Formats: sequence, structure tokens, C-alpha cells
Amino acid sequence: MALETWLIKVKTAISHRFDAVRTTPPTTKLVPKKSSGTVGVLAFEIAGLMSKLLHLWQSLSDKNIIRVRNDSISLEGVRKIVSNDEAFLLGLACAEMVENLRHVAKSVSRISKCCDDSNLRSFENLFDNFANSGYDPHGWVLNWKEVEAKNKKIDRYVTSTVNLYREMDELSVMENGLRKLLQSSKNNDVHDASIKEQKVIDLQQKIFWQRQEVKYLKERSLWNRSFDTVITMLARSIFTILARIKLVFGIGHGFLSSLPRSLSASATVHPSENPNSCNFVSGPLKSPDLEQKKDHHAHTFFDLNSKFLKPPPTTLGAAALALHYANLIIVIEKMIKSPQLVGLDARDDVYGMLPDSIRSSLRARLKGVGFSASDPVLAGEWREALGRILGWLSPLAHNMIRWQSERSFEQQNLVEKTNVLLLQTLYFANKEKTEAAITELLVGLNYIWRFEREMNAKALFECSNYFNGSPLNLQNSS
Repeated sequence: MALETWLIKVKTAISHRFDAVRTTPPTTKLVPKKSSGTVGVLAFEIAGLMSKLLHLWQSLSDKNIIRVRNDSISLEGVRKIVSNDEAFLLGLACAEMVENLRHVAKSVSRISKCCDDSNLRSFENLFDNFANSGYDPHGWVLNWKEVEAKNKKIDRYVTSTVNLYREMDELSVMENGLRKLLQSSKNNDVHDASIKEQKVIDLQQKIFWQRQEVKYLKERSLWNRSFDTVITMLARSIFTILARIKLVFGIGHGFLSSLPRSLSASATVHPSENPNSCNFVSGPLKSPDLEQKKDHHAHTFFDLNSKFLKPPPTTLGAAALALHYANLIIVIEKMIKSPQLVGLDARDDVYGMLPDSIRSSLRARLKGVGFSASDPVLAGEWREALGRILGWLSPLAHNMIRWQSERSFEQQNLVEKTNVLLLQTLYFANKEKTEAAITELLVGLNYIWRFEREMNAKALFECSNYFNGSPLNLQNSS
């Protein structure tokens, strides 16, 4: 009876503690004078935005810019079915980076409404003005040393916030376990109750230390930072990244950049007219006045950028077939690698994936093709031809899947792991050329599949004759 009373008291105390955690704002004592308070649970979304900015900045490093120039836009598949115009491909790379930055800035603009600083609350307008004219009234563009220091600080915040999320999740599991343990404490005998009492005490102790860990991480992470502090860091990073993009790709002259031009990388994309200069200024820095606003560009910087990313009508992106064709190519690739394992059902499934345009071209190609496929030389030639096609087409298909999956799960994964650009996928690929390549793959697959079946059937037939003929030969000989 005394044990049951004790358990009831513990359960009541825990419930009151949970209620207190739910109803008491964790940031009231830290920033009592600020009406906006601290970011609290928005820390996790902000950490995601910060990690994307870090990823964007890294993608603009000298090493990655050289990679874009020498590798990404030089892929054989890109040249064959996307474009062989280097300026156009570099423009696509630039436009995608700008669009990624714009999406982050949009989220930052929404969060900035919680700031006390009126300048930060006007982040959206300030950023648009900076994008269009290069006007930076608050000096948010950082120099190289400041960027490096700021990024290290941001990286520490992201890491500690990720750790906080993990520890808070662990705390939630512990607290739910304690609730279930207390709820199951009734109707137990004395021995079981004694064991359960010890489990409750142990779990309470673990929860206590876990709460201390969570409290410690809240102090170190973004959780207890003010909106003004966080948005200031984000705003400076966004302004600096846009300045870097414009500098690297040589667009948007008319604003001052404090970022140095790297002669080893940036100049390979957009050569500097003055190699010895660390800054570039194509005109005096002026604030956009009313006359400039009246005579504003018919299209803003971001409008023009979005239009540049719109796929032409002749592409798979415009036809909404890029992802579907990527899956189709990967399935065909697996079949070509192991044609002997392809059954009739798998062939029917692939045929069901084909759009009408490919079906009609495939029927036209297979007209007049004989039923026999027993020529090993021709089969070998088809294998070589299919290998060459897959050598340049398959990377674009796999990049398409990777690009899409990264964006589908970006809310769950704070850090993106690759630098796949949209131009390296099937999104901007010419529809007619891609379908011609897929048709060629299917024609070749059809031959080597029939060749493998005929060779297997022939081998089985010979084996059958051998085993069936052996007893007869023995009888005849006797």
C-alpha cells in the first residue's frame, strides 16, 4: 500500500513537471526585454537554412568552380543532348545557384518579421534592391576573412542544433517510457512492484541528466539566440553569397564587392579585366532614388533568373518526363547488364513504361527484324554499342534521381551531400535526342535478350540430347 502511494506521488510529480515544461516558455528569462524573444523551436528550421548557405558558399569555392567549368559542363551526355554552348551551360549553373539562394532568402524573409530591428524586418526589400542594383546600405557583404570566421561560427551553431534535436528526441523517448512504466505499476504484487520502483528511480535519474544535457545544448545552439542575432548572420551570409555569385560569373556589375577575385578559378569562368585588382567596381555606388524606381527594370534580377531556368519546349523538363525517363534508363541499364535474368514480365513492365512516341519509333525500328538472334559477332557489337550509349546517358539519369531525392528529403537532412547541378541531369535534355537514344537501347536489348535465350535454349537442348542419348548408345553397343 505504501509502495502504491509512493508511485502515485511520483506519477503526479512527473505530470506536473511535464505540464510546466509545456506551458513555460524556455526563453522568457534569457531575453526579457525583447518582445520577439528567442527563436526556440524554429532553431531547427534555421539550422537547415544555415547548412544550405554553407553548402552554397562551398559550391562557389575555387575548387568547385573549376570542377563546374572542366567537368560538369564537359560531360559527354551534357554535350550530346543538353547543349554544347559553354556560355549557356555556365548560365544554367549560375541561375540554379541564384534560385537556390532565393529560396533560402524567402524563408529568412518570413522569419525576419519576428525581429525587433526594423532593418532586419525589411530584409526582403533590402535583398531585392541589392540583387537589382548592388546597393548595400548596411554593409552586409563581408570580406573574405569575415566570411571564413562567420562560417565557422555558423557551422558550430548547426552542429550543436543538430545535437540538440537528437538529445531532445532521446529525452522524449525517456519521458514516454517513464509514463508507460508508471501507468503499468498498478495491479502488481510486492515483488514486481519493488523491481518496478527501482526501474522508475533509475529512469528518473537518466531523465534528470538528459534534461541537463538538453539545457546545456539549448544554451550553445541556436535555440536561445535572439531573432535579431540569427537573422543578422543569415542576412550577411545571403548578401555575401549573392555578391560572390555575381563576381564569379561576371554578372550584375554596378555594385561594390569586398570579395577578392581568385585568378585561379573565378577568372576561368569570367576573366577579370584587371588581374591585379581585388575588387571590381563598374560605376559609382548610389542609392536607388525615386527616378530609378520609376524607371525600374521591366524584369527584376530574380524574374530574369527564373525565366532562364525555365526549360525550353523541346526538353524533357518542359514535358515533365525527366524523372520518368531517368527511371526508365536505369531499369534498361540493369537489364542490359544481366539480359539472361530478364523475364517476360519484366519486358512487359518496361514496355508499359514507354510513352507513345518511343513505342511508335521502337515498332518502326523492329520491323523486318528476323526472329533468329544467333550471331555472336552481332551480339558483341550490340553490347559495345549499348555500353557506349550508357556511358554518357546513364550518368545523367542517375544525376536526375540524385538531384530529385536530395530535394525531396532536404527537410529531413540538414546537409546536402553532393554538388549535382540541374544541367547535369535530364531536365534540360532534348526530348527527341533522348528518345532516340532510349529507342537504340531497347533495340539492342531486344537482340541480346533473344540471343541469350537462344543460346540457353540451345545449351539445354544439347544437354538433354546428351543425357537422353547415353542409355540408347549403351543399349545399341550391347
